[in-house]
Amino acid sequence: MFQGASSLSLDAKGRLSIPTRHRDVLATTASGQLTLTKHPHGCLMVFPRPEWEKFRERIAQLPLSAQWWKRIFLGNALDVDMDATGRVLVSPELRQAAGIRRDATLLGMGHHFELWDRATYETQEAQALQGPMPDVFHDFAF
Repeated sequence: MFQGASSLSLDAKGRLSIPTRHRDVLATTASGQLTLTKHPHGCLMVFPRPEWEKFRERIAQLPLSAQWWKRIFLGNALDVDMDATGRVLVSPELRQAAGIRRDATLLGMGHHFELWDRATYETQEAQALQGPMPDVFHDFAF
């Protein structure tokens, strides 16, 4: 299970250095193989390959009415491998789709990560915190 936020910077070639605390798990569970794709909220999803394969199968089974979402998730998926120093290349197309130039935030979301442009994430998080909590939290104990 991946959790926590990391502030990162992509290098000039668009490579992202995976935080050390996640590298060993990714090397063991996914042989350093990841898949990146678009997320409907404007970030990228980063899956260890075994988790991507589960997600891909669920998406592939969606009905024809969800064809555009299949295209968004599957048609934009990119398989990448961590290099010896724990870096992965984020393609220019995916960086552009998520508005990521240099500064990024990587969020552990359980079985996958979200990769955000840092400024976009901070803005959207602030907006969420200013609004009401969703109804599902009304009976939730903190």
